[in-house]
Amino acid sequence: MSLQTRLMTAVIGFVSLILVIVAVITSATLGATLETQLAVRLNSYSSQVTQWVSQIPAQYATIDNILESHNANVPGLLLAVSSSEGGTSGVVFPDTRGEWGGVSQPLTTADLQQIDAALGGERSGTVALEDFGTYMVVAQKAANGANVVTGLPRTEIQNQLTTLLTVIVLATIGGLILLALTTAITIRVGLRPLRAVAATATRVANQPLDRGEVQITERVPAAEADPRTETGLVGASLNKLLDHVNSSLAARQKNEEQMRRFVADASHELRTPLASIRGYSELSLRALSQQQGPAAIEGTTTSLERIQAQSLRMTRLVEDLLLLARLDEGRELVYGTVDLTQLALEGLSDARPTAADHRWSIDVPDEPIVVLGDAGRMHQVVANLLANARTHTPAGTEITLSVSREGDDAVLRVHDDGPGIDPSVREELFARFARADTSRARQTGGTGLGLAIAKAIVEGHGGRITVQSEPGDTTFTVRIPVNPGTPAGA
Repeated sequence: MSLQTRLMTAVIGFVSLILVIVAVITSATLGATLETQLAVRLNSYSSQVTQWVSQIPAQYATIDNILESHNANVPGLLLAVSSSEGGTSGVVFPDTRGEWGGVSQPLTTADLQQIDAALGGERSGTVALEDFGTYMVVAQKAANGANVVTGLPRTEIQNQLTTLLTVIVLATIGGLILLALTTAITIRVGLRPLRAVAATATRVANQPLDRGEVQITERVPAAEADPRTETGLVGASLNKLLDHVNSSLAARQKNEEQMRRFVADASHELRTPLASIRGYSELSLRALSQQQGPAAIEGTTTSLERIQAQSLRMTRLVEDLLLLARLDEGRELVYGTVDLTQLALEGLSDARPTAADHRWSIDVPDEPIVVLGDAGRMHQVVANLLANARTHTPAGTEITLSVSREGDDAVLRVHDDGPGIDPSVREELFARFARADTSRARQTGGTGLGLAIAKAIVEGHGGRITVQSEPGDTTFTVRIPVNPGTPAGA
């Protein structure tokens, strides 16, 4: 069964059981009360009639004599007298509805025997007479020795109980119908967020999520995702899950695009030196086959030099790619103490001769700033940042290298007053094979792996690298923790 059916069955079943118990208890209580009241009335009539009979001699203690001397016309009253001299006789008075035309009816011998059998020697009892119905009867002995039996009909009690049960049954049925409708509406409204969740999940499940660009736009409506309610919390949780899945799929798509671009860029970078090697190899073979003497040797030497240069270029590219792969795996770093101040001085000394048309300056503290790291790789970071600033700025640009201590971080900055970085490529600046040829007026450049390698090395040291740029003010900032925990691989 559905949850709604089960809830309705449980609620209506429990309420029905409670109503039945209440009806039984009410009927029993009312019946006992009415029986008590009837017994009190009957005892009162019985005492009064017994006094009347006691005033008559035993041989005259008959029903006719009693009725002649006393008015015993109580609606529905049953009266029977039995004495050794007067015999046994009885009468039943009509009730208030005017039964038998308002004339009392005598009790037959069979009726009197039924009354005697019902009492069975007891003082009180209940007897069912075929012609008159059910009576509560009480027997008392008069002073003259006669036995007096007095009774009152139980019809009124039965009628009241029947009326009560009828009212209870009708009210219970009406109440259960109203309860069923109210419960159904309440549960249906309460479970509406769950149906919205199911519908949203079904629509998402029908979307192709295994390939291509995926955008999950389906969400549980805000009205059905109120976290203040239990069912609304389910909708809110599903929306949060869908947001996470959507962002994960977007990241997957982005990684796939980056991988395709990476493969294309790597192929492009390798194709040029391979084509050069092939061309110079063919040229050398042709020269050797067609010419002899110094000219052939000179041409072959030139070709071999070009082949060597292109081989070195491919070697550097492959080494950079291998370094990035090992850094991604958390390898390739050998930790020790590194003096960033000394590292900056050496890096600037190495970069100054490569660009004499630039203005170089350095700002380092008097005291050394020491961090835990790989000295060789940190030197590579400094060299790559300085080479990046030198390559992408025109002659006359001032490049400043500074080292400082800020809180728990050692900070290394490379600043230049060049034309700045195009905002459209700033987000992808640290990506592999990223290029910004037009943004910084670059005429030549490398493979586009320098900043990616610098970022990987810095993050391998538990630090971070950022860039801020606008025309005339570009700064690359490297932050390395001075006292980090034990690095991976240390």
